[in-house]
Amino acid sequence: MLPLAVNLAFLGEIVVLFVAAVVMAYLSYRIGLVPIVGFLITGVIIGPTALGLVSDQELVDVLAEVGVILLLFTIGLEFSLEKLSRLARAIFVAGTLQGASVVVIVTGAAIAFGTGLNVGIYTGFLVALSSTAIVLGLLTDRKETDTPQGRLSLSILIFQDFSIVGMVLLVPLLSGEGGSTIELLWILLRAVLIIVAIVVLARRTVPWVLEKVARTGRQELFLLTVVTICLGTAALVSQFGVSLALGAFMAGLVVSESHYSEQALSEILPLRTIFNVVFFVSVGMLLDVSFLVDNLVIVLLVGLAILVLKIITTSASVLVLGYPMRISAAVGFGLAQIGEFSFVLERAGRPAGLSPAGMGDAGTQIFIAATVLLMLVTPFQLQGSARFGEFVARVLPGRRGVRGRDSDARPDSGRGDSASAQSDARGDEKETPHLEDHAIIVGYGQAGKRLVQVLQNRGIPFMVIEMNPDAVSKMRSQDIPALYGDASRAHILEAAGIHEAKMCVVVVNDPAITPRITQQARYLNPTLQIVVRTRYLVDMERLQSVGADIVVPEEMETTVRIFSHVLGAYMIPPDEIDRQIKLLRKEDYGIVRGSIQEAHLMVLEGLDEDGLHTRAVAVREGAFAADRSLSELELRRRYGLTVLAVRRAGKTTASPSGEFTLRAGDRLVMVGSADRFARCADIFRVPDAAP
Repeated sequence: MLPLAVNLAFLGEIVVLFVAAVVMAYLSYRIGLVPIVGFLITGVIIGPTALGLVSDQELVDVLAEVGVILLLFTIGLEFSLEKLSRLARAIFVAGTLQGASVVVIVTGAAIAFGTGLNVGIYTGFLVALSSTAIVLGLLTDRKETDTPQGRLSLSILIFQDFSIVGMVLLVPLLSGEGGSTIELLWILLRAVLIIVAIVVLARRTVPWVLEKVARTGRQELFLLTVVTICLGTAALVSQFGVSLALGAFMAGLVVSESHYSEQALSEILPLRTIFNVVFFVSVGMLLDVSFLVDNLVIVLLVGLAILVLKIITTSASVLVLGYPMRISAAVGFGLAQIGEFSFVLERAGRPAGLSPAGMGDAGTQIFIAATVLLMLVTPFQLQGSARFGEFVARVLPGRRGVRGRDSDARPDSGRGDSASAQSDARGDEKETPHLEDHAIIVGYGQAGKRLVQVLQNRGIPFMVIEMNPDAVSKMRSQDIPALYGDASRAHILEAAGIHEAKMCVVVVNDPAITPRITQQARYLNPTLQIVVRTRYLVDMERLQSVGADIVVPEEMETTVRIFSHVLGAYMIPPDEIDRQIKLLRKEDYGIVRGSIQEAHLMVLEGLDEDGLHTRAVAVREGAFAADRSLSELELRRRYGLTVLAVRRAGKTTASPSGEFTLRAGDRLVMVGSADRFARCADIFRVPDAAP
């Protein structure tokens, strides 16, 4: 019974951790804070120095490490080795300048206060690192990893993560207990060579392995393979002195080279979310509340000094690359905290007799308290980083990038900088172009192929989602935009541009997955027109209830074709056959709108150059828009959308007035760009319809 009791104790603490995290995340959402703040506060509250509800710090640390590994793996998946090579200049120039300047300034301050050169360098190492987990997690949530600020932040963080290897190796040397400098350099060079060899080998084998696994069609096997690649690569490179997280990032880069990166990302995201919660809670648990209360002033002063130092040094390192002050200051403000890998370095220094500022246990506690507080305010810094950059650019109007030309360059372009800076900001030019007002086709069977041909002939943008790896490879070889993945996953639909899409056509042969795809697509984009093919009439009502606008049952259309041939054989006039078919469809389709021919027309309706920006949006029961007037919704002023007409119970009201009140079941015919429709999604989304 003893092992069971131990397991129950372990489970109890994990349950307490997640229950507290759920409560704090909900409260954070209600008051408008990002969840990470709630998770950090959760750790402080349940930690050993507060309520003491969770005492197994070692267990929490292990789970937190897994969270960091999965986070860096997903970040690697979203990039590629080619894109990373385009960031090489930013990585080595900005990263080196930022790290070196922090170490030099902190070391100078340490010498001035009489703590010695070695302690100053060690303390500079601790301060130089920023939080990869928090910054990249927030940038990913805000979909800003592909902006100039996001790419520059990633570049500096990657350099820091590589630097931690050398920093840990230098700890014995700084304490006077290590070997010679030549021995340390040899260890570092050997680690780099082995890592390069592993990456080259993995780049040749991993895509091949994923292709073989994908051909089995077993999602559980695909998930296990992805997790094994992630953890296995991280564990392998860690044997040579590289952090597990950096190893996982390299594994993600390797997987990103294959056709299966988006599906791999969709599989790993739920696991990443769970373990990341543990990581942020674990950071909060490190804070000694009583020490913070007793030494609040000095902790705040140290935190403020670190904040200012890192803003200045990081901003200056980005300016040297030729970026304008606005972007440079925004990057500096976003990276002005101490990172999780500093805890690793701090632990490595303890046995060697090193501590922050040479202050022993007191220095360690001040360092931990300042770090946790800076992490706590990081979400707010990133939220306000763009405004901070604009403020600094106004205060220092004459300060531009060293080779920059325009401090007011557009925030999403990287223009106004040097040519190389522009290249850094743009990243991979070979990426799939951004789609708007396009059609998403789920399934590439005969129906999907015919629809693709029609859309190509009309010059209509589209994206195909398919689970058959052979079909995806063939489409890509024919320059047909295609994505391998499970369309019932939110990430796969988002990768296909669901928020900006005008239409989604589901023509898969799996009746179990079709409703899930439909529900997910409807929830992500309430303004989308969804057309679904199904086999049987009995499925129609269910598919409409989860969001399908048009359902085309194969069973009914087969009956109609037989019916028409039988009547034709008995010399019944064609117009009479058409009338009988309409009667049959009216009786058997029930509430479905029109025939299959009409459905095909609706699929293509508006899909031309003149109609791309026009959509018919349904008002569903429970949506915010239901039972509200057009003047209350302010669609034109808030979202830039013009209401052309409203269809209700078969009748059309053209150019409705502002007093027109919408009812569930109405369909608004509106015109506007894809981003405008994406912005108004919340007022047409049914909250309870989340899949």
